[in-house]
Order: sequence, then structure tokens, then C-alpha cells
Amino acid sequence: MYLITYDLGTGGVKAALYDEKLHVLGKTFIEYKTFFPRPDYHEQRPEDWWKGIVKSTHLLLEQTGVRPLDVRGIALSGQSLTAIPLDENGKELLDKVPIWSDSRAVEESRTFFAKTDPQRWYNLTGNGFPAPCYTLFKLMWMQKHQPEVYKKTAAAAGSKDYINYKLTGKLYTDYSYASGSGGYHLMKMEYHKEFWEAAGIDIGLLPEIVPSDTILGNLTEDAALELGLTRETAVAAGGVDNACMALGATGITEGAAYVSLGSSSWVPVTASRPVLDYVTKPYVFAHIEPGMYTSAYSIFAGGSSLRWVRDNLYADFKESPYEMIDKIALESPPGANGILFNPSLAGGTSQDKSVNIKGAFAGLSLANNRGDIARAVLEGIALNLKQSIGFLRKNTALKDEILFCGGGSKSAVWLQIFADVLNVNILKTNIDQDTASLGAAAVAAKGMGWIKDYGAVGAVHRREALYLPDPQRVKQYDKISEKFDRLAEMLSDFGDFTKETE
Repeated sequence: MYLITYDLGTGGVKAALYDEKLHVLGKTFIEYKTFFPRPDYHEQRPEDWWKGIVKSTHLLLEQTGVRPLDVRGIALSGQSLTAIPLDENGKELLDKVPIWSDSRAVEESRTFFAKTDPQRWYNLTGNGFPAPCYTLFKLMWMQKHQPEVYKKTAAAAGSKDYINYKLTGKLYTDYSYASGSGGYHLMKMEYHKEFWEAAGIDIGLLPEIVPSDTILGNLTEDAALELGLTRETAVAAGGVDNACMALGATGITEGAAYVSLGSSSWVPVTASRPVLDYVTKPYVFAHIEPGMYTSAYSIFAGGSSLRWVRDNLYADFKESPYEMIDKIALESPPGANGILFNPSLAGGTSQDKSVNIKGAFAGLSLANNRGDIARAVLEGIALNLKQSIGFLRKNTALKDEILFCGGGSKSAVWLQIFADVLNVNILKTNIDQDTASLGAAAVAAKGMGWIKDYGAVGAVHRREALYLPDPQRVKQYDKISEKFDRLAEMLSDFGDFTKETE
């Protein structure tokens, strides 16, 4: 018997086929497009998500030769903070929807906080991203700017909950996804009615919350036909990508931390208490395991900044472009011959001086070359995450060894840069960019009774490499880090100035 998981990310959907022991037998990745029609607008088509699910399922079955009847379960890990408006018949009301990083709802957040204490809101929700990113404020924006859509909305579905609805005809969410709604009480584990009333949003639009390992039902006849599976396949509620990744990376180990190098990049810690700090605002999600939390700092454009550089500056690297970027980066010394790169291409998070911070290259001269630029990009993302880890260390104890996962963890060059910048041992296991998929697989397996608890996750990891910091380079990067932090402040001020003069 087998499981299929879908990790619905920012850059595309990763699908994987697992056996009963949570060993992966096949993987696919279907990329989809993000649209940027205006500053702060980040949109995707839910239909593109569904097409990716369908295509990847067929590819997995072709790759592995597994019979459709033997695929007994499905679970999704989904990008957070989205709300797909559905009418009373379950039909999507918008072709494109704001994704998690969309921050257009600035005025709506100001309206909300004019009557709601922002510190109390944060302490109850743990929602440390810039407030406009959260679902509650996106719905407020829709109500104001798309009133005809809001009036027809019978339900607001999260990304993976929308796909689950397409699969089963049933609309639910789980605790981890609900915790990113902007109106969820972390400790009470429920929607906080007061916040939805203050926002003027009908709380009845929100899906009922169930545990992640709840089996929602089996595939509908239409979904089974489109995916090439059978109606025998069961679908679990799944979880938000942050929580699934936390489960797949560190299981349910108290105090364990990891770094995800995906389209966005973040450093979370798993614990039985949320890490809350109103000054620096780590963001918190309910963990897949009831009673646990994953608290993190992040940068919005980690891997997506590298992809932007690939597409715009190294488009001539047709074969293995990331490997070529690594190769030329090695031709440049630590510090990239004076170039600094700030990767805030998708705006700032709460750890920044301003959410209006702009990305930039600084320190360019006629003496610089493409290798310097490549190294500066890899270093800049590492230096930005060093800020994140520094804030997290102020609030909780971290081990000297940190697991790295996500697509970027494939790069030995980059992981060594991280070891030197962060001055920690960097661990790489066989579960590099599949942590969210593994977490989702564990959710489905537990829901169907294949595993007793989530302790089974740790047994799947095998150590592949350990990157140790070089003392001399650590000293170099400590000095460079001071310059990076100063540049970040300047870019925040510049972003504020630009916003004021628009």
C-alpha cells in the first residue's frame, strides 16, 4: 500500500509517493506562475494548483508503476495565509487569489488596529508576519475592494483545504492552518470571535477545524477519474506547510531547530510553548502534534531571490544553472570583493526595521565580475537568515547543530557559506527538500493507522553530510555581517521614503 503527498508551495507543487514505512519511491515537481500586477500584490491561480496536482499524480504513477488501487491515502502540505472565496455551490469566485506574501491590505490592518490592541492581538495569535499578509486582513480588503465577490462568498478556503475540497467535496481545515488566519487563539485552539467581529468578517465563512490526521473521506468519482486513482483512496486533512515541514524535519523533539531553504526561507524551533516576542515578532503556527508549536523567523524571498538572479542575470546557464552559479561563486572570495546583496525582493518581515525594505546590490565597482555577484547573492541570503537566528537565540536555546532542508540544501557550496556565516555545524540528511512531504506522509499514515505516533519520522532520516565552520572565515563574516545589518537599515529607510513619495 502507498501514499501520495502534495506540498503546495510558492514555486510549485511537489508530489511524492511513499510506502508504508514512509520511504519515498518517486517524486515530481510541477512549477506554476506567480503574478505581480502591482507592488505588494502577489497572486496565483488556484486552477494552476489543481492542474499541478493532476499532472504530478499521473507522472508519479507512470514513474513508479504503482497500481492506482494500491494508493490508499493522500495528504497535503499547503502554503499558508491564503483565502480562496467559494460561492454556495463551491465554485471559485476569483481566477487569481492573493498568496501568503501578498501585503496589499495595509489600510485594512490600520482600521483593525485602531480598535484592537496590536500587542494583545499578537500575543494571542502569534501572527508575527506583517499583519496585512494574514487571511483576516485579506478578507477585509476583499470586502472593501471586491464587494461583489465578498457578498457571494459562502466559504473562504485555505490552499490545501481548497484542494481537499476538490478531492473529497468536503471543506475543513486543521489547527495548524487555522493558526495562520489572523484570528485564531493559539492557547485555546479555536477561532477568536472577538477579532473576526472587530474586522467585520463573518466567522461563518471559515472552515470547521479538525486534527491534521482526520480522514475527511475518500476521493469523489470525478476527482478519482481526473487523477487516475480510485475511490478507495482516503484523504487526510493535512497541515500548513510550516507545520508539516517542522514535523518532517525535527519530528516532535522539544527545542529542535532547522532551516528551510525554499522559495521563502525560515528558521523555526519546535516546542511545547510558543515563542512570543512583541518587539521582534517571531511567527508561530500550531504544530501538527496537538499541544506543540513551531515558532520561527523568516525572510520572504530566499530561494526565490536566487531564482530571480538565475532568470535575470544568469539566463545563459541553460544546463544545471544553480550548479553553475555555485561554480562561479567559488571563484570569488568571502565578502564577494566588496559586494553586498540584500534579498528583500518580496518586502520585509517583522524582523526588519520596515516592511517596506527593498532588495539591493551594494558596493559594486568596475572591478567586480559575475562570480562576485553570484557569491554576494548566496552570502546575502545567509546573512539575512543570520539576523533571524540571532533573534530566535534571544528567546530560546538552540543547539550548535542545525538541520538544513529545502531545495537550497542541495548546494554544498551554499551550506558551507551558511556554516561560516552562522558559526554552527550544518547537518544535511537524505530528507533535503522533502521535509514537508514527509510530514504530510506521516499525517496520512497516522490517520489511517499505519503508524502509532510521529516518532516514526526520526527513523527515516539518514545523515549525509556535516559542514563545520572555518574559524578564519567566521571572523571575516562577523565583520561583513555588521555591514549587512547597516545596509538593511538604510534599505528600510529608503523603502519607507519610496512608499511615502508614491
